[in-house]
Amino acid sequence: MKKIHLLLLLVALGATTVWAQKREMRGAWIQCVNGQFQGMGTQKMQQTLSYQLDELWRDGVNTIIFQVRPECDALYESGIEPWSRFLTGRQGQAPSPYWDPLRWMIDQCHRRGMELHAWINPYRARTKSTTLLASNHIAKRKPQNCFEYDGLTILNPGIPENRDYICEVARDIVTRYDVDGIHMDDYFYPYPAAGQTIPDDAQFRQYSNGIRDRGDWRRYNVNLFIEQFYKTVHEAKPWVKVGISPFGIYRNKRSSSIGSNTNGLQNYDDLYADVLLWVNNGWLDYCVPQIYWEIGNKAADYETLIHWWNQHAGKRPLIIGEDVERTVKATDPKNPSQHQQQAKHQLHRQMNNVQGTILWYAKAAVDNVGNYGTMLRNYYWRTPALQPDMSFIDKKTPGKVRKLKPVWTSDGYMLFWTAPKGKNWRDEATQYVVYRFAKGEKVNTNDASKMVAITPETFCKLPYEDGKQKYVYAVTAINRLQNESKVRKKTVRL
Repeated sequence: MKKIHLLLLLVALGATTVWAQKREMRGAWIQCVNGQFQGMGTQKMQQTLSYQLDELWRDGVNTIIFQVRPECDALYESGIEPWSRFLTGRQGQAPSPYWDPLRWMIDQCHRRGMELHAWINPYRARTKSTTLLASNHIAKRKPQNCFEYDGLTILNPGIPENRDYICEVARDIVTRYDVDGIHMDDYFYPYPAAGQTIPDDAQFRQYSNGIRDRGDWRRYNVNLFIEQFYKTVHEAKPWVKVGISPFGIYRNKRSSSIGSNTNGLQNYDDLYADVLLWVNNGWLDYCVPQIYWEIGNKAADYETLIHWWNQHAGKRPLIIGEDVERTVKATDPKNPSQHQQQAKHQLHRQMNNVQGTILWYAKAAVDNVGNYGTMLRNYYWRTPALQPDMSFIDKKTPGKVRKLKPVWTSDGYMLFWTAPKGKNWRDEATQYVVYRFAKGEKVNTNDASKMVAITPETFCKLPYEDGKQKYVYAVTAINRLQNESKVRKKTVRL
């Protein structure tokens, strides 16, 4: 019965225009802190990740956010922090056979035309389930820089040295690895726990800087860190994007006149994260509020929140953090016979500042719960998409591709071209966009439905049939920020 309903929905959707967006971040979080890879071994983990990446690529995903630092540790070769137990089962123990998951993931993502954003948890130094720390772990080396809270160990945000330390880790990653972005989630000051008090009296006395209110001081600490972090990353590599994924509620209306009509935990008041300040000051390159609730939730209605973020956080690309499982478990209030995927995507299209979606979490999409992945690959994300425009970082584009020419080869009919000349990262081509237009159609590269491929290769296989139909192929070059060159065209018979 479910397959019949899905088929009918696809037929109905197929009768309308495909929702083709030319620029849209389509991401998925791959986390390790849930233990899905722990002790799996090198070969099995690579096989698992390869399968996930292949399925996500088929679903239209163009950005992978890979967790590489869950508790001041590393899923990469680090001279600063120990190997993660979420990789090998024991903190400080290198993988065997040896490999570097971050370097491997970068290579695998780039082969598939995906971006890889390294996801770090800035302040969390120990999760509740970790019992043994390596000798070179920061909480072992400098316990005075941490505090215990609700079973966690936290790098104290009130100590300036900790800001420098986290930025050093970020600079190390960005400098040594070809990441496209570096990403932080919602763990700043810890989530409040009943009966628990953050032990930062001494730091408040020492570093208050004249600020009398404890909440204002804590926000000040995080603000200083976010600004320093952003500058650190862009000084190392200007093209590497900084993304932050805050909790889904900034403030409730009862706390602020600009707050949302919600009733839940608040970034500003409870986590001391002034997200709107970061957006408005340009201290991040994209913002991904975790709007994990369903449409109609009494405390935090999805529809209310997407409207709120669209209204207040438009000065940087706004990407929606989407809970796959929660979406497919909830029924659409306006159509109880189906879940909420379609209704949520319709809301996305109505928001002028929403420029993408990141899926929580990758495995749920890979497992195709509620046919979520099927709908992505067959309808919502059927055509490829470039990343959101980030010309606020840099506006330079590559030159046109050269020597565009169709050639018969042993592998079939191919379209070849030569890369444009470039002097540095701003005008060097890293990928190419291929468009196809039927005879008589205007060559319009703003029409996303005409995109055939986004590829790092300088060729594209042509779907030759009998040579009786004329098509115009257009190819553009894009740089690391996916700023697009002018077009080069060629007419071919297929």
